[in-house]
Amino acid sequence: MAAPSAAPVRRPRADAVRNRERVLEAAKAVFSAGGPDASLEAVARRAGVGIGTLYRHFPTREALFEAVYRREVQQLGELAEQLKNEASPVDALRRWLRSNVEFVATKKGMSAALELAVHGSSELYAHTFERLTKAVGALLDRAVAAGEIRSDISPEDLLRALVGMCYMHDQPGWQNSVVRLLDVFVDGLRVQASVERPTRLTLRGRDATATKKGPRRQRSPKSRT
Repeated sequence: MAAPSAAPVRRPRADAVRNRERVLEAAKAVFSAGGPDASLEAVARRAGVGIGTLYRHFPTREALFEAVYRREVQQLGELAEQLKNEASPVDALRRWLRSNVEFVATKKGMSAALELAVHGSSELYAHTFERLTKAVGALLDRAVAAGEIRSDISPEDLLRALVGMCYMHDQPGWQNSVVRLLDVFVDGLRVQASVERPTRLTLRGRDATATKKGPRRQRSPKSRT
């Protein structure tokens, strides 16, 4: 007697997939603007779905926060792959770091729930760190190989610098300030073409270049008349 075949795995319906994406996009906007106290009802209204639909996909607020967080990380990984083929090495690195500012803004808006989710799940933290480090590492390696970025900086250094810039700013409009600082930061990492400059030598506290012209001619007392 033939063994019964395994039941086929049911794929989510197209409308269910669309609803889930709409909820995630709405949650990102609502939670970023309103913080962890923003209601799930507000998310459902923004997504244009019923609250029951939201709960079918995400039974708790923490589950929704974690899903938004994972989605953002995935999109940043995909962006890194896209930029490797579409932008120059330095521009790719710059654009990816700028996109992270929006990601951090979402994290700051959801900080309370994310703290619980991350500390309660070492897998989530490991997944996030590994994915982001891999993404920025690929862009950094490409820029270093092209001779455009200095080689003594690591992907972890870049992420730490980015996070530090974002969390030092809390005033309205902080994202614009961070983007400006990121541009300065990336420019500082660029390999500058060596330019020969005259060496300034000092002789008894005086600029040696002045001595090359010889001693200054002293005016005689008679010439002062």
